[in-house]
Amino acid sequence: MHSFGYRANAVLAFSVTILALICGIASFSDNFNSPSPDAQVRVLNINWFRKKPDGNDEVSLTLNISANLESLFTWNTKQVFVFLAAEYKTPKNALNQVSLWDGIIPSKEKAKIRIHTTNKYRFIDQGSNLRGKDFNLTLHWHVMPKTGKMLRDNLVMSGFRLPEAYR
Repeated sequence: MHSFGYRANAVLAFSVTILALICGIASFSDNFNSPSPDAQVRVLNINWFRKKPDGNDEVSLTLNISANLESLFTWNTKQVFVFLAAEYKTPKNALNQVSLWDGIIPSKEKAKIRIHTTNKYRFIDQGSNLRGKDFNLTLHWHVMPKTGKMLRDNLVMSGFRLPEAYR
């Protein structure tokens, strides 16, 4: 008849097939979730705006970030990576992105963010392109599922402007 090895192989193959089917169903079910996150970012203060000795512009901002990202979480969500980027145009580049702040949200219970902070990462432009520059603050998020493809999206907040002169 069948030996122990054949029977163990059949049970293992059947188990892996069922596990793959469950993972596929979990991944497919995320397609029916239509998240509607909400976020507001305010620039409370420009702490400094200067030209560095190497000729590059540098800005330090005080930010107030508030967001409700609870709708991004489903039963298949492991965590959400979120970051705030300043985006602007220069004569050389159609889009410049500088990451100002980031964080990992591990659960739905911690998905309401209220942060008063300075930019975590340096806001530097390679050159003297930031004086009087209009820029957008964009909140990006990457939803990391337990199984399936990673989803990403963003929310753009416009209407920010840097001063004409260094401080």
